[in-house]
Amino acid sequence: MKNTPIDYNIVNSVLESLNIPNFGTATIREVVAAVNKIESLTKQRFIRMEMGVPGLKASTIGTEAEINALKNGVASIYPVLDGLPELKYEASRFVKAFVDVDVEPTHCIPVVGSMEGTYISFLVSCQADKKKNKILFIDPGFPVQKQQLTVLGYEYKSFDVYDYRGNKLKDKLESYLKSGDIAAITYSNPNNPAWISFDESELQVIGELANQYDTIIIEDLAYFAMDFRKDLSKPFQAPFQSTVAKYTNNYVMLISASKVFSYAGQRIGITAISDTLFNRSYPGLKSRYGVGEFGSVFVNRVLYALSSGVTHSVQYALAAMMKAANDGEFKFLNEVKKYAQRAEKMKELFMKNGFQLVYDKDLDEAIGHGFYFTLKYKDMSGAELMKELMYYGISAISLDTTGSSQQGLRACTSFIKDDQYEDLAYRLECFKNNH
Repeated sequence: MKNTPIDYNIVNSVLESLNIPNFGTATIREVVAAVNKIESLTKQRFIRMEMGVPGLKASTIGTEAEINALKNGVASIYPVLDGLPELKYEASRFVKAFVDVDVEPTHCIPVVGSMEGTYISFLVSCQADKKKNKILFIDPGFPVQKQQLTVLGYEYKSFDVYDYRGNKLKDKLESYLKSGDIAAITYSNPNNPAWISFDESELQVIGELANQYDTIIIEDLAYFAMDFRKDLSKPFQAPFQSTVAKYTNNYVMLISASKVFSYAGQRIGITAISDTLFNRSYPGLKSRYGVGEFGSVFVNRVLYALSSGVTHSVQYALAAMMKAANDGEFKFLNEVKKYAQRAEKMKELFMKNGFQLVYDKDLDEAIGHGFYFTLKYKDMSGAELMKELMYYGISAISLDTTGSSQQGLRACTSFIKDDQYEDLAYRLECFKNNH
């Protein structure tokens, strides 16, 4: 038994109680439960990097707008199914202000977080054309999106983009698209968990192939404009958030309030569907629903069946935050830059103690600092490293669960506190000395 910062026997007992043969396959929620139990038994605080939850206070612009809406009685009134008119207007402006893309307000649909947005997008995309019933993931990615497809009963294909950046991306994507059964391609940008960001040439390849093979792109911008290597904070001024929407009209763009506005608890996001795709009629949808337009099915059939829209009061919150951002009054990116500052400090401590980054480059450029980063240690597998670090009071998730073919861990920066860096340094030094 090694001398570790957290009681070895207690950690062993808790991990064994999970009854998971390979701890590296544990879900995020299972890791959270294990850490909570260990903290309770040992009275020692973990360096928590497993959960991608905002670690900043929600914007008061949003909370005050929501409180006022509740005081004005909206809790007793069903929200309009396709969204509050004020929110749709400001969402359209937000896309123009920070992405430099035109999407009609009518086609900006509030959803119960981007999770609901991807769920509906997967479902409608796979029903649009009977010959196309699979989703292609450009991995690594958010594990729960594959769980959504399991719930839906649709198949997916995936590949780790690690070895297919730049000029190699086109041939790899086309090898899947040639089969003729890919309904949609999805990815996050910046990426969860690797924090890579596709450059314009890569997005152009994705867009042009979407046109060539008539494939829908589901672009998850959960970490909207959080590539802090560029100043994306000025509305209606370049540079803008990169997007495939510059190169195709076959897109669904997902914008979440959870990270950029620290509004995760209220569960709201925007699904911006291209004007062309929203109005396009598909035979598969027509035969199933009696109406064939992608946008109509998205809103009036599927969103209606799932949740009948989004909580009324939170729509006022997001409308207020987006309006303030669009008007240049709310510098929302200044707040979330704290994640980049944390990442820089954390990476320095890990590197000092023998760890390396797994995804370390965007083509020839060093990867940015942000909400996530990825780690490896010597020749340890991701599962081994994930379990071993638990004895040192450090929790993360294995890259195995993200669709990555690389060995290592995803580390999230959101929960570390200013008074924990010294503790992290000590625990990592103990780890290095024992390994």
